[in-house]
Amino acid sequence: MKRSTSRILTTHVGSLPRPEDLLVANRSKAKGEPYDSGAWASRVRASVAQVVERQAETGIDIVNDGEQSKFSWAAYVNERLTGFEARSPAQGKDSPGPQGRDRQAFGEFYEEYDRIQPFRTVNGSSGTDVVCTGPIAYRGQQAVQADIENLAAARAGVQNVEEAFMTAAAPGSIARRRNEYYPKEEDFLFAIAEAMQKEYKAIVDAGFILQIDDPQLVTRYDRENPVPAPDEYRRLVAPTIEALNHALTGIPEDRVRYHICWGGWHGPHTTDFPLKDIVELLLQIRAGAYLIEASNGRHEHERHVWEQVKLPGGRVLIPGVVSHATNVVEHPELVAERILRFADVVGRENVIAGTDCGLGGRVHPQIVWAKLHSLSRGARLASGRLGLSPS
Repeated sequence: MKRSTSRILTTHVGSLPRPEDLLVANRSKAKGEPYDSGAWASRVRASVAQVVERQAETGIDIVNDGEQSKFSWAAYVNERLTGFEARSPAQGKDSPGPQGRDRQAFGEFYEEYDRIQPFRTVNGSSGTDVVCTGPIAYRGQQAVQADIENLAAARAGVQNVEEAFMTAAAPGSIARRRNEYYPKEEDFLFAIAEAMQKEYKAIVDAGFILQIDDPQLVTRYDRENPVPAPDEYRRLVAPTIEALNHALTGIPEDRVRYHICWGGWHGPHTTDFPLKDIVELLLQIRAGAYLIEASNGRHEHERHVWEQVKLPGGRVLIPGVVSHATNVVEHPELVAERILRFADVVGRENVIAGTDCGLGGRVHPQIVWAKLHSLSRGARLASGRLGLSPS
């Protein structure tokens, strides 16, 4: 994994804008509706090439495929794992857990938000529940290989790119689906981990950085009633860390980066679990880098956590220095300030500038690329002020 030794490197969380026709095709594919597989594969290849080229032009150093082949960050695994069945909500059992506390507190806002906002997916195909009804195994070898080949070809066609990464969902986030097959929830969780290990290893073996996406480590807190104490909540989610580390067995830490966020929706987020209460558990994950929200109105103050908690040696922090939660394009000077705050605390070589969450579908594509351009400009400013090469 590259480090910011000669200049502050830049990256992002993963999701980037998809063309409208590809969004439609991905949605149909996820729902199990008829689609032209050859035309879809060709469209994905072209879209990956375009999005990688656009990242390079914008100045992003560590790029990815923009998740062009995926309907959502987690729903894609429905096609890659056996044992899951899609049902309409009416056919399934009662929905697991109560409505989130943030939604309860701001019901009028969310009623309007759900009606007008353009990006809405669930863990399964849109409008369905996904239930585990049989043994889980990995069947996504062909799909992940296609993603690998598309990204490799796209990266070979651009210059000034340091590295490339690919995203994959964490076992704990996948396990938020309902289990009707395994007698114990721990068995369910570790069956997912065993299966997903094959995808993780394929990505790393192909020469890419593996990014693990795991918002459910903290977003689960919002749905717990009564509200658990911090110690109780950490005990509740600790098995998901054990399962992830199990799935990462044999994969070098410096080829793994771990993304945590409090959910990409543009809501109040008043019930987010504080970083200070999860950070020690977070650092137990066998990853060389951590991508963490750090530039929105609910979490920017949490940079002070790193003044109290020492980043382990050899690890990298990838704080979000531009946000998915606002249409305002952050000024490069502000981006530079945010980078310098972290460099002062954890060391400049241990900071890579990133984004809070995936930008695809959260803000308009024009704004996405403007934000990433501002990110790269801010990193150049910060590099100069740190006595590093600005380019």
